[in-house]
Amino acid sequence: MPERTLPLLPPRLRDMRVLLVDDQELNLRLMYQVLEKAGLHDIIFTQDPYAVAPLVALRTPDLLVVDLHMPGLDGFGVMEAVRPQVEAAGYLPILVLTADVTEESRRRALDAGARDFLTKPIDNIEVVQRTKNLLETRRLYLDLEYQNATLEQRVIERTADVEEAQLETLERLARTAEYRDDQTGRHVLRVGRVTALIARQMTMEESDVRLLRLAAPLHDLGKIGIPDAILLAPRRLTPEEFEEMKTHTEIGARILAGSRSSLLQLAENIARTHHERWDGRGYFGLVAHDIPIGARIVSVADVFDALTHERPYKSAWPIDLAVDEIARNRGTQFDPDVVDAFSRLDPEELLNPPEPVPSAVGWGDRSGYDRLAPRSRPQAESLAGA
Repeated sequence: MPERTLPLLPPRLRDMRVLLVDDQELNLRLMYQVLEKAGLHDIIFTQDPYAVAPLVALRTPDLLVVDLHMPGLDGFGVMEAVRPQVEAAGYLPILVLTADVTEESRRRALDAGARDFLTKPIDNIEVVQRTKNLLETRRLYLDLEYQNATLEQRVIERTADVEEAQLETLERLARTAEYRDDQTGRHVLRVGRVTALIARQMTMEESDVRLLRLAAPLHDLGKIGIPDAILLAPRRLTPEEFEEMKTHTEIGARILAGSRSSLLQLAENIARTHHERWDGRGYFGLVAHDIPIGARIVSVADVFDALTHERPYKSAWPIDLAVDEIARNRGTQFDPDVVDAFSRLDPEELLNPPEPVPSAVGWGDRSGYDRLAPRSRPQAESLAGA
């Protein structure tokens, strides 16, 4: 009878790692030689069953070949010892070598994690065929994992692109309205940044700090609906003009209303209520904690920036004077807790922040408001301008 030719493993399987476990050196040598002739390049082996779990933990093999009956720790014990690594690997096939072909042993081995069996004395071709089948399955699993990871990464990148585009659109929308009475368009960026500084000083969650930084620049979006004669008036507004100016809060809120986005919902609330006062004497009479916390924080940031920068109807105030004005209105115009948080920030940094990044990504980046410094005396917020 002619000698049967030992089949070769497909090239895609030859670099996969196989760990052989048998207390008999002769059996290990035989298995090693067979698999090496079949084309495998990465074969490791041990006669010590207690060494298997550390070896698997050090580098996960693609196939574990275990003798079922060994002194000390048998094959069942080995499979139990590596169960955590096998489960973590997702799919790690185990091929059991045994001379015990009883149904009870097979069932017990399957329960322990075995995927296939080789009966002693082993047949060389059967060794290669069963090894090939299990490695093929492992390769398919790894390929699927890679494809899923690649797809997930693409989804993450695409989602990030979409989010950045949306945030950039919001930024440009905010700056469109702001250019009407601030030709640099920097006011909304500064208010967003100062809002984040205050919120973080109040130990708000970082996710909430980021949302506030993104939503705050939309606070005056409704100014897009206010006539230039009122918005740019270089004088104090008449009572009738002031009533019309007040409508910018509702205009902005209506523009932002109806969204399922938590960011736009927050921006809507801020646009509608950022001119409310702690004492209830704001635009629509909301009092204290009835005013959303985001609006209470934006109110401070907005007034501080308005006071310390030139407007058509006023020159810029010195920092100390603006800070004192805010402190003077603690508990009347402004939430005392917000004022206290504001007072712990460095006013020079608030007035001269790093150059704002003109993109949506910059809004979300926390690097611009990581540096906080304590102040030596209380400060606060200021009068409610338009």
